[in-house]
Amino acid sequence: MSHTTNATKRNQTVTVHLHDPLPAGETTTLTLYFTGLLNDSMAGFYRSSFTDPSGQKHFLAVSQMEPTDARRAFPCFDESALKSTFSITLIAAKHLTCLSNMDIKSIQPTHQPDKKKVLFNTTPKMSTYFVAFLVGELTVLETTIYRIPVRLFATIGTDLTRLGSFALELTARTLAFYDEQFDNPFPLPKMDIVAVPDFVGAMENWGLVIYREADLLLDLETSPVTSKQRVVLLVQHELAHQWFGNLVTMEYWDGLWLNEGFATWMAWYACNAFYPEWGVWQMYVAEKLQRGLSLDGLRSSHPIQVPLRGEDEIGQIFDDISYAKGACVLPMIAGALGEEVFLDGVRLYLRRHAYGNATTEDLWAALTEASGQNVGAMMHAWTRKPGFPVLTVTEDETMNTIHVRQTRFLATGDLKPGEDGTIYPVSLGLRTTEGITTDLMLTTREGTFPIPDLNFFKLNANHTGFYRTAYSPHRLKQLGEAAAQRFLPVEDRVGLIADATALAAAGHQHTPDILSLLTTLKHEHEYIVWKQILTSIATMHAAWLHDPSIQTALLAFENDLTIDEHDSHITRQFKALLFNRAVLTGDKIAQQAADNMFTAFRTGQRSAIHPDLRATVFEHALLKGGESEYNTILEEFRTAPTSDDRITALAALGYARDPHLVHRTTCVLLSDEVRLQDIHVPMTTLRTHPNGVEALWTWITDNWDVVKERLSSGLVVLTMVVGLCTSGFSTEEQRDKVEAFFRERGTEGFDRAVGQSLDEIRMKARWVERDGEEVGRWLEGRGGNRAGGGWG
Repeated sequence: MSHTTNATKRNQTVTVHLHDPLPAGETTTLTLYFTGLLNDSMAGFYRSSFTDPSGQKHFLAVSQMEPTDARRAFPCFDESALKSTFSITLIAAKHLTCLSNMDIKSIQPTHQPDKKKVLFNTTPKMSTYFVAFLVGELTVLETTIYRIPVRLFATIGTDLTRLGSFALELTARTLAFYDEQFDNPFPLPKMDIVAVPDFVGAMENWGLVIYREADLLLDLETSPVTSKQRVVLLVQHELAHQWFGNLVTMEYWDGLWLNEGFATWMAWYACNAFYPEWGVWQMYVAEKLQRGLSLDGLRSSHPIQVPLRGEDEIGQIFDDISYAKGACVLPMIAGALGEEVFLDGVRLYLRRHAYGNATTEDLWAALTEASGQNVGAMMHAWTRKPGFPVLTVTEDETMNTIHVRQTRFLATGDLKPGEDGTIYPVSLGLRTTEGITTDLMLTTREGTFPIPDLNFFKLNANHTGFYRTAYSPHRLKQLGEAAAQRFLPVEDRVGLIADATALAAAGHQHTPDILSLLTTLKHEHEYIVWKQILTSIATMHAAWLHDPSIQTALLAFENDLTIDEHDSHITRQFKALLFNRAVLTGDKIAQQAADNMFTAFRTGQRSAIHPDLRATVFEHALLKGGESEYNTILEEFRTAPTSDDRITALAALGYARDPHLVHRTTCVLLSDEVRLQDIHVPMTTLRTHPNGVEALWTWITDNWDVVKERLSSGLVVLTMVVGLCTSGFSTEEQRDKVEAFFRERGTEGFDRAVGQSLDEIRMKARWVERDGEEVGRWLEGRGGNRAGGGWG
């Protein structure tokens, strides 16, 4: 049929103009012929490379379609709601492995004797963004412990028996677990998981899940225990997507949380079922909950159900609002309905919308039907409005009551009247000597509640609620004493510290009260609580980054705290934390041990440094050493046997503070040595010291045109880089500099990252301005020598 075509790059569309009308009532097939080039941007259909043990370079063709890059690979209706079946055929050299979402239907010869034609079975109805195909020289490991084949692929030369067995078995076991939990068996005939050299994170393609190597390949003998936990949570997250996202897909990207919030929460739920000895829900409060609260406390935050102004905003909402806050509202619902009723509603949601699309309202309808409660009304403010409340608690001893008032929390502490219009329905989760009361709700601006005994009470028991609580200094002191005596569980101790620190930064409480709280907890026994204590101190370090005397006094304060190791479940992590703080706060014995390990390592004794201690030993070597130590660690990055080891070395380079070495690190960022997916790794450590913060700003401003051109097709990476290069600042003058730079250049596609950085800088600047002198006096009163001495 005669036609012409017209492509519009800005709208990312192709219009086919038919010269003759289509016959009414007949079916017409549109066949499009097209060509394309593999790009190097990790988006669409792209090229990845690796070097085999003999030094020969090889290439793979890999796909990454989410969110809107299927259109880069082939012409399609690239919208999540427009589902279709896909029959994929790949033609490739005979020695290459060809993979796609489905199993292979047949392999046929071509007119070229060295090529093959691989036809895959037709997929179920699915969205374009999780269509996948991959071609390359791969090796495979398979397990039969699940009812369908489960295979792990990696590049040739990879020792899969050593590096892949853990993730492969975990995948099979997790699929079986989700089959049972959802009462809805995984519907495809096979599951392949692939580790590729160039990939941003992981992608849940139906039946063909792709990971970066460091997130899938794990040597249980030489990897730190934290790597095992990361692999478990990531694998279980991606497999949860086979139901939440693939089987049932959000109708449009404004409902991304239906995919990511559920997958995040289910990963922690599954991890707890598999490894209850890890204290999973305690880690959840310290990590996932705090990440959600931290981002949602910024003025630049957005609702979970986020209105999108255009295509360029889609990539920006893959953040800790969609993932972490999206996950955190689910246990709030489960707590209100009961976990089993909640899961019944989830199963109904999956059955009702299988192979189709759903909205947030569809989820509420299923949960309402299962529970008999109006879940939509309960959750409207939590999902449709940005932010969360801080509950301010005052006490009336004569009436044995507490008065609770809610206002929106802003980390910058400068809430305007027009920003405080939302009333959140808050479950108070009251803990008293009589136990936990779960039915107390604050559904208005403020309310008064009776307390059995004012000598001991705490709100937000186990910190399942997405809010912060501000107590009087007297009550905070009493809760600290209760925590020190183990009257509060780990979740409450972690949450108490995190809340108090954030509230101090925002001006709701005084920072010296937080330092006193941490002192009260100096004999804490639990690893995860100590991790939160040190996170709080690190937050202060970041705010006072440019005040050397406060930095010295804070290090001395850390050194004065006594960590007792009694946590039997995660002893390896605790030992690593103990060693890290001892080395970095000046313990001579620990530092000598680190020196000895590094010296042995330099002579070729890799086993001289335990995997859990490697990062600390490298950091110490770069803090006290010079060019020679830097070169050793740079060579480790270049030649280490596993991705995990290379990432550890790359991160360590950022700790070097000598200006020449800092410059060498920034020069590595855009070199061929650092893969695009890893460019952020040394940035995270560069931003921990003033020389690094300034160097990152100089690097991004001097190289902005190159950075934007190279990263613009992968906005997730660009957003991350912009945030890391700007958010380390801590003064209003620096904030003005960042704002002016990007105002002149435009921020389309990453404006949220710039807004978040500006908010974080202002938070730190206001905190230091407000509490700086008071913090200095408190530290001096404790014995800290602001001129650089130790403790008396």
